[in-house]
Amino acid sequence: MRNKLVIKKKSFLNKLFVKLIRKFGYEIIDQADLHIPSRNISANQNLSKSGEISISVPLGKTTITRKVKSLAIIIRSYTFGNTDNTKVMLDQNKKRIFDLPKIDYTLRTIKSVIKSCEIAKEFFKDTNIKIIITDDRSSKKNLDKINQLLNDTILSTQLINLKENEFNEKIKKIDTNGKTISENMISNMRNLYKSIEISENDDSDLFYFLEDDYIHTKEAITEMLFTYEKISTQLNQEIFLCPADYPYLYSTINNSKIFFGNMRHWRTVNESLITFLTSKKMINKYLDELKLMSTVRHHPMELKLHEIYDKEFCISPIPSLTMHATNINSTYGIPPNFDWDKIWYENKL
Repeated sequence: MRNKLVIKKKSFLNKLFVKLIRKFGYEIIDQADLHIPSRNISANQNLSKSGEISISVPLGKTTITRKVKSLAIIIRSYTFGNTDNTKVMLDQNKKRIFDLPKIDYTLRTIKSVIKSCEIAKEFFKDTNIKIIITDDRSSKKNLDKINQLLNDTILSTQLINLKENEFNEKIKKIDTNGKTISENMISNMRNLYKSIEISENDDSDLFYFLEDDYIHTKEAITEMLFTYEKISTQLNQEIFLCPADYPYLYSTINNSKIFFGNMRHWRTVNESLITFLTSKKMINKYLDELKLMSTVRHHPMELKLHEIYDKEFCISPIPSLTMHATNINSTYGIPPNFDWDKIWYENKL
């Protein structure tokens, strides 16, 4: 009987102490099992609150001053051509990992992004998230498959078909090396221009420009949004964020600044492909450069983006949040130390 009374008294005092500590902005962690009694979660789970605080054990908390209000994800889709051609990478005579028609990569990309956004909405309840697909010349059969995925989610979605030859008059057919660019590259540039045009006229807070061969982890969008809030708050400025940990980043020795996002390390990079997240403010600031990237074929194509990174922070996660499903030997493809099979088959249709 005596022991029971002691236990009850201790439990009451613990609860009182927890409440008192929380009023001063602290949390209690049970060092025996890493349990946080006030929130009934473990210390190795996501402890942050969107738009309010970012918490990392044992680094403490960051009070968020740069809240993410809304996110528009623009996925550039193209699956045209015959069966053999759709297995070949854009502007290259190489096949992709898993050796399947392009539509398989497009559908898995869309499915993985939808799934990741639905999880992110659990943490960012007040943040409007929408997905826009800009498609160039996919067949009706493929468009029906894309629409089926979009119809199966409660997220706001839209499929936009580029008009025949839309923006063709804006695109220079000769690249900066004096060579004629391919039909596939023109399609890619048309689609990119459409994405930039949408962001120019849309009032969303953040924009995620995405190619249709990036398979995302479930936690990708959640980590990206929490990290954008945290790092932008710490730097007191807008940033660029690339979700892929590309192999080429390990082929040279470059200096990087290291940040801790929400549940991952992030490092500064000075190059990326044209899959990146940034703010409306940055788009307005560099609109001319972004449009130039979609009208003139530079070498590399992302040259104007890299020039922006010389002036602004661009960060990339370690380990990766997405798998760029290119050729197995591509230095811009599948990330190292990443379970490629798992992510691929998790998003099987």
